[in-house]
Amino acid sequence: MAIAAPSNTSVQISAEPGVSMRSALAMVTTLFFLWGFITCLNDILIPHLKSVFTLNYAEVMLVQTFFFSAYFVFALPSGKVIQWIGYKWTMVAGLAVMAAGALLFIPAALVPSFPMFLVALSVVAAGMTLLQVSANPYVAALGPARTSASRLNLAGAFNSLGTTIAPYLGGLFILGLAPLAPEALRTLTPAALHAYQVAQASVVIKPYILIAAILLAYALAMAIFKLPGLATENLTAHPDSHAERSIWEYRHLILGVVAIFVYVGAEVSIGSFMVNYLNRPEIGNLSLKAAAGFVAFYWGSAMVGRAAGAGLTQKLRANRVLGVAAIVAFALVATSMLSFGHVAMWSIIAVGLFNSIMWPNIFALALTDLGPLTNRGSSLLVAAVIGGALIPLVQGALADRIGIHHAFLLPLVCYSYICFYGFRGFRVPRHLSSAAHAAEQQA
Repeated sequence: MAIAAPSNTSVQISAEPGVSMRSALAMVTTLFFLWGFITCLNDILIPHLKSVFTLNYAEVMLVQTFFFSAYFVFALPSGKVIQWIGYKWTMVAGLAVMAAGALLFIPAALVPSFPMFLVALSVVAAGMTLLQVSANPYVAALGPARTSASRLNLAGAFNSLGTTIAPYLGGLFILGLAPLAPEALRTLTPAALHAYQVAQASVVIKPYILIAAILLAYALAMAIFKLPGLATENLTAHPDSHAERSIWEYRHLILGVVAIFVYVGAEVSIGSFMVNYLNRPEIGNLSLKAAAGFVAFYWGSAMVGRAAGAGLTQKLRANRVLGVAAIVAFALVATSMLSFGHVAMWSIIAVGLFNSIMWPNIFALALTDLGPLTNRGSSLLVAAVIGGALIPLVQGALADRIGIHHAFLLPLVCYSYICFYGFRGFRVPRHLSSAAHAAEQQA
């Protein structure tokens, strides 16, 4: 998932001789792959840490709570960092902070300590927030304005590539050791239990040392690389009616903030529970390692859906594409809840295909007709990413009480709301809409 920068500045390219726009785009686009890969590793860490520390679902979902809360906390401060040190050095700083968080996995595994893992994940997410708020506007400005969406779609495809291969590689290196059943763990002496937890937790050390090394190497390469400079310009309000209005008057924006909240929460919840869900005898009866491989299909289908959605939204209204996608996602989740075996397994995996177009469509619809208030609206939408921190936690509590199979009731509620937003909630209040948009709504 990629977020837009919540800053109050616009950016323009500063042409410099000898600097290739194409090579600069390739350099920055790689960042989208890196943060997609590392974010999706959380889906593998969740079942692993659950077994190591014998956690219930609500407890282990703190992984996503701590991770996505960092977005909420650091999004606006990251915009200030860009003003202080510029886009390039903010990206370098983001890579360095992520590397520091990855290295914190070493003491967390050696102790071993679940709270220390949560701290390490928060540091990784803080660095990732620095990357996202700097890389998104940089890619958008790195060329003609008319093709900025195309560049961001390309970068988003690389992000999806990272989320697609992360579950497979993560399962290969992190879920290789078969965990003991909870009944067997209760028979171990305290010393034997500690030795078991250290052995299990330590499997994350080598992968995250490698990740830290890659991040630091890329930070060094980016520091040396001569990226085109971006000049920042303060946005000034235009003398129109927008400047006199409060952002809270724009009902379609506020409803859009809720839509982003529930979309991110539903997408993250499904991905977070999928390994344990497919591991259930009545669903996939797969080992944790094998189940991790199937999570790649969930995120891979999102990559396919983004490519298809780009074409669909050129011919069909974005709100209708969003509403229909929400209906199909609802139907797939409901099918999984009401069935077993391969039907339940593949229906929940297929949800990823219809999640793919939700973020860009909600974002675009929510910012309609905001004028000079667009950046403030964007900030609210970015803050709504905290849905990925809270909704998985609530679903974890549900899973502990009614079972993991029926806990998918919560994503059903989320997709119901997104359907409402796609068909009704997206409408701009008549007294706030432009004449052209009002005519389109009446058509």
